[in-house]
Amino acid sequence: MSSTEVTVVVSDCAEEDARAVFATLDAAFTAEKTTRPRSGGGATVWASAYDVSAPTEATPAAVAPLAHQVSVEAQGGYRAVDRVVAVLDSAFVIDTVGTAAGDQEKDIHLRIHGRAGV
Repeated sequence: MSSTEVTVVVSDCAEEDARAVFATLDAAFTAEKTTRPRSGGGATVWASAYDVSAPTEATPAAVAPLAHQVSVEAQGGYRAVDRVVAVLDSAFVIDTVGTAAGDQEKDIHLRIHGRAGV
């Protein structure tokens, strides 16, 4: 993984909420790889890898409201993860649940929900 790539995993939510989170990130960054959920007996997760080296000029517009809280995990280089968190923070209320830091990468676990009135 390069220092400008971030893997984002969304879980503990309905598909519509996952789509709202990814639509926000898609407006700001180029998605390199997206994994669609598979049906089965376990939990459903959605994942996408973003290159944050050249953010788009678009600012996340009105975002579809989230029906419930969503778990988001972002892993990548320090600055790259910070960029992803900043975009999510511009559209949603975020609570940091935990972080793990390595030599050149960090992993952050967030709970996000919609802003009041959105």
